[in-house]
Parts: sequence; structure tokens; C-alpha cells
Amino acid sequence: MADKKEKPDKAEQAAKAEQTAKSDQAAKAKREGKARQAQQKQAAEEAKSAAAAPLPPEPKLPARLRVRFDNEIAPALMRELKIDNKMRVPRLQKITINMALQEARDNVKILDSALEELKVIAGQKPVLTRARKAISNFKLRQGMPIGVMVTLRREKMWEFFDRLVNVSLPRVRDFRGVSDKAFDGRGNYSLGLKEHTIFPELNLDKVEKVKGLTISITTTARSDFEGLTLLRALGMPMRGAAEREADAAKAAAAAEAHAAAAAAKAAAAAPAPTPAQGT
Repeated sequence: MADKKEKPDKAEQAAKAEQTAKSDQAAKAKREGKARQAQQKQAAEEAKSAAAAPLPPEPKLPARLRVRFDNEIAPALMRELKIDNKMRVPRLQKITINMALQEARDNVKILDSALEELKVIAGQKPVLTRARKAISNFKLRQGMPIGVMVTLRREKMWEFFDRLVNVSLPRVRDFRGVSDKAFDGRGNYSLGLKEHTIFPELNLDKVEKVKGLTISITTTARSDFEGLTLLRALGMPMRGAAEREADAAKAAAAAEAHAAAAAAKAAAAAPAPTPAQGT
């Protein structure tokens, strides 16, 4: 009887052990599944955050005109203006581009095209300019939008000046240089353009009307002479530069001719040496 009781006990123990092993395997598989799901969820969140995060900005190349100014133009200006401290050398501070539109009084939508075109020209979003006071003769009300304006500094300023001097101004019809008398007495220069279509960035098929604009170049120069010297060194084609150089060459040639004539006259007026008498 004892053997018969032991056999069922062993069978029950074996069944219980087998059931326990199966439950342990199921629990292990469940834990592994949860861990796998957690890893997948974490990987998905990391991928989502990586996709949403902004890309690191690309390294910006310095403007070539600024590099040339630092390496070549600034030392030349120090020698020409007799400046000892390099921080005292005149340089560009900012460039302001202003586009005033008389038609904006009757058609406000023209400002939208002006904003887009000036944005393409300057590479920076412009702002609307509004009337400061009401003028009844001009049909202006205070606060009425009458134009657009943008101010450029640092790299964008150097890049715009480079494009203006080397690309845009030579496209002006019958261009003979800009005036050298448009300074304000403090070394700042203003330039007016009748056609904004000289900038090659514009798509002429989308330009509804040719507009004029004013470019104000603010410098750190202390006088108009320093400002003129700075702009000429940066490549601004001044209209009076060729005439001044020609006049200087003529004056130098006249001075040399006068000196030669004076030397010849002095040599002719000198008494001739007397011949030595023999002994």
C-alpha cells in the first residue's frame, strides 16, 4: 500500500514541477517581451526627438571683402591716413536701404511686392516705414505705410557692398561712376538709384514696376576725407577720382617742366668759366 501511495505522490510532484517550469518560462517570456517593447519605445522616442531637433548650423564662410579689408585694405589705410592704432582705422558700420513709394497712398498692395523684392536684394527681411506726421498737401495721414527699409550689419553688410560695387553698379546704363560729393560731413555716404532692377538677384518677369531706392552707408570715419578714402579703397567707383588723378598728373608734369626750365635758365645766366692763362 505504501508503494501505491508513493507512486501517485511522485507523479504529482513531477506534474507540479513541470507546471512550475512552464509558468517560469511564461513569466520570463513576458518579462523579455516587456523589455523589448520598452527598448523599441525608447528607440522610437529617440528617433522622434532627433528628427524634431534642429540641425546644427553649417559653418558660415566670412565675407571675402571683410577678409580682404582685414588683411590688405586696413594696413594700407593706416599708412595713407598716418594712423598708428588699427582700431582707429575707418570701416563700414552699417548699410541702410530705403525704398519710398508714392503709389502706396492709393495702392497699399504695392508694398507687398516691394517687401519681397527688397528681401531678395538685401538677403534680409525688411520692415514697413510709416509717416511720422500728417501732411494734407501730400494726402498723408500719420502712421500710413509709405515704404520699406532694411538695415544690414556684419557679414550681410560686407556681402551686399561687395555685390553692389562689383556687380550691380556696372549694370547701370551709361555708368561713369558715383558722385564724390554725397557725404554728410561726418564720413557717411548716400547713394540714390533710379532703378532697382540693376540687381541680378531679381526675376524681371515678376517685377511689376521699376522702383527707386536710397542706399546710406554709415562708416566710423571722422571726416569726409576719411570716408572717401575708405570707400575708394573698398572699390567704390567715384566719378571725380579719374579727373583728380589726371589733374595731379598734369600738375606733376607742369612742375617738372617748370623745374627743368628754371634749371636751364640758371645754367644760361651763369658766367662762362674763363680759360686758364698759360705760364
